[in-house]
Amino acid sequence: MSLTIIGVAGGPDAGGRTSTAIAGVLAGAAEAGATTSMVELSETPVADVIAAIEAADAVVFGSPVYRATYSALLKDLLERTERGKWGEKTAPLQGKVAATVITGASGHHFLASNDLRNVLASFFAVQVLSPGLYFDHGGYVDRNTLTEDSAALTAAHGAALADLTSAVRGSKALGAITPQV
Repeated sequence: MSLTIIGVAGGPDAGGRTSTAIAGVLAGAAEAGATTSMVELSETPVADVIAAIEAADAVVFGSPVYRATYSALLKDLLERTERGKWGEKTAPLQGKVAATVITGASGHHFLASNDLRNVLASFFAVQVLSPGLYFDHGGYVDRNTLTEDSAALTAAHGAALADLTSAVRGSKALGAITPQV
């Protein structure tokens, strides 16, 4: 059973630290046998991102921290993603699995990952891999290179995401969970 996992980078500039961490998760998922790709919200129309999410089995959502939460680009994407409620015709995240990657300037912002996880799990009924990943500057050698420990951690999360996605795909009950309201 082939899995497709997409990374969605919510930073204002393509190729930043958030994209580097997402790429590490995707590499771990690819090593576990998944087909992976990444889109940068700063460069890709939202409708195209939503279509890519709908076609995928799982999503790695990533964002830098701004004002103690995830980026406006990622908020815009989630606000424009239908849930199949109140007359909406689609539900691209229904039955999906997600992982979260948040990056920040210091360890003081690590709780920002809870906001994203809660929106995905509660509002969209997504099965979210926990705990989410949070990296400050100490997790990187430079903007495009994770430290050895960070690379190992992202790879482990990628493999775990592939396993969780397979489990959810194999469960009619988990795949059928929808938002309550």
